[in-house]
Amino acid sequence: MRLTTFTDFGLRILMRMAGAPERAFSTAELAEEFQVSRAHLAKVISALARAGYLETRRGGGGGAMLARPPEQIRLGDVVGLLESGQAIVECFAADGSACTLSPSCLLKERLKRAEAVFLEDLNRSTLADCIYRPPWEIGADD
Repeated sequence: MRLTTFTDFGLRILMRMAGAPERAFSTAELAEEFQVSRAHLAKVISALARAGYLETRRGGGGGAMLARPPEQIRLGDVVGLLESGQAIVECFAADGSACTLSPSCLLKERLKRAEAVFLEDLNRSTLADCIYRPPWEIGADD
């Protein structure tokens, strides 16, 4: 299974914030650190905030931070949220499929099970298992 860049950056954002849960991160700061578009990260942060994973504040001293402890954030739940609406194969798409095998395809159910097992396995881990602190911060507070 290949994750979208949206999900990839969502996971990176959460891992980074878990490494410094006491502070807020600006979109600009994260975009510079990850070397990606600020607009793209803003969309990811917005989705994570709507889902209750992040709290956001505007203005000076604002930014985003974890809304709950890393131990309470299951990786499979995050991936499931951020990948929702992304079909792993054409026949899973919401608008149907042009696949001529669809009426009697024996692969579709196996792929559904594999996707479910993938998310179940990720849910065995929490964000606390994947905390990230950049090398330049290690030892700064320790």
